[in-house]
Amino acid sequence: MNEFGQKGEVPLSERLSVSPEEASALTGIGLTSIREAISAGKLRAKKHGRRTIILRDDLRVWLETLPDARKPIVESPA
Repeated sequence: MNEFGQKGEVPLSERLSVSPEEASALTGIGLTSIREAISAGKLRAKKHGRRTIILRDDLRVWLETLPDARKPIVESPA
């Protein structure tokens, strides 16, 4: 915000929320996957008019709930 209260350019690292497109760019996860997670209720998002916004904390929580990439070790029968 400038001295007149108008919205200015705020660095992404300081913003409280991001758009689905920005969430995709930040995480490297495809936009379709981001939108599907929102639709499925797995990723919380808010609406402000026609805009969809994702709180940074909600994005972080969703990322932490994703499964680990490491495959479980399965012991073979002896």
